[in-house]
Amino acid sequence: MLSELFPRGYPRYASLPVLGECLDGFVVWLRGQGYPLLPIRLRIRATPRLDDLLRRCGVRRPSEISSAALLRCVPTDSQNDHYLGAVVRSLVRYLDERGVFLLPPTTPAGMLVASYRAYLQMARGLSAPTVAHHSRTVAEFIAFLDYDHHPDRLRQLDQAKVEDFLLVLRTRLARASLQHSVAHLRSFLRFLAGQALVRPGLDSQLDAPRLYRGERLPRALSWETVRALLSAIDRSTPTGRRNYAMLLLVATYGLRSSEVVALTLEDVEWRAARLRVQRPKVSAPLLLPLTPEVGGALLDYLRHGRPELPYREIFLRVRAPAGTLKRTALWGAFQRSVRSSGLSVPFQGSHCLRHSLAVHLLRQGTPLKTIGDLLGHRSAESTCVYLRLHIEDLRDVALQLPAEARAEVRR
Repeated sequence: MLSELFPRGYPRYASLPVLGECLDGFVVWLRGQGYPLLPIRLRIRATPRLDDLLRRCGVRRPSEISSAALLRCVPTDSQNDHYLGAVVRSLVRYLDERGVFLLPPTTPAGMLVASYRAYLQMARGLSAPTVAHHSRTVAEFIAFLDYDHHPDRLRQLDQAKVEDFLLVLRTRLARASLQHSVAHLRSFLRFLAGQALVRPGLDSQLDAPRLYRGERLPRALSWETVRALLSAIDRSTPTGRRNYAMLLLVATYGLRSSEVVALTLEDVEWRAARLRVQRPKVSAPLLLPLTPEVGGALLDYLRHGRPELPYREIFLRVRAPAGTLKRTALWGAFQRSVRSSGLSVPFQGSHCLRHSLAVHLLRQGTPLKTIGDLLGHRSAESTCVYLRLHIEDLRDVALQLPAEARAEVRR
């Protein structure tokens, strides 16, 4: 494959001391990932510079290549050498999939975090995303303590040291996010106390930022704005068809971004006109009627926009590398749609469409229980927050001031 791309320059690339023998397979892998020929050529043309940088770092043969050595070759400013950074990131993924990189030695910190993850999954039964959130906070805390070099610091741990870590987090987290981090640390400290690694009761000494119930209103747009936003999406391109279908699902059913990207071809029951949505938060699937508008948008994307790839997920990447979408893809789709529509939308993510649907249904007289079931709420309290946006009905239930009070106001 490499010789087909560079009939004359093939010997130059194949003879590179470090990377030469892996380039042919690398080109085949890039084609399999959906990269067009021009980006592949530009990546391969950057490999001599990368090979030279690796040799300067002490890598002399292919067996010595590591992800750390490759990533050290990425320019500090990506604009300095765009394709050098691109080929490094692609090579890391390629070699990792081939199992070329040896697993790093398990560190004490890694073993401790892995043990805590197993506890969260097996003993507490938390979902995978929740376990990941806990693990990120805990791994950062363990690194803050420099546990690998000073494992005795856990036994010496006190409230002041934990609060020093929270002060570091405070510089970049809002109050709501910091409250979650405090909850993660409390859980971890209880786990450590159960393992006799820290003194008991340390978790109860941590104060979390105070949040007031209802201090923030749900982020909802008017229904006219939602319809205008969807109508402004350009559906003449594969990306536009995909983005329209994804955002329409959010606006029609109030799906979360993780639920949209997790939809598979089997979840659409065309003959029964139903849509099955897996909802991890409630651990039960939800069956929804497939509306003609949503069905038409899905069909348009599947027939004219979806890449022909061996994945069962409905929504796939349009640009290389080929594969499934992450939940952040909806944020990008929403942002692009807002920019192209020219509408004044004060919110950053597609979650506001979910809130907008709840308020729209409430104004149509839909019962709170029905709205809560559709949105996947576990309690009615989660749904009641939308009542605060139902301003017209709230005006109707306002009590009239007594005549004496009105007279006092006039004075």
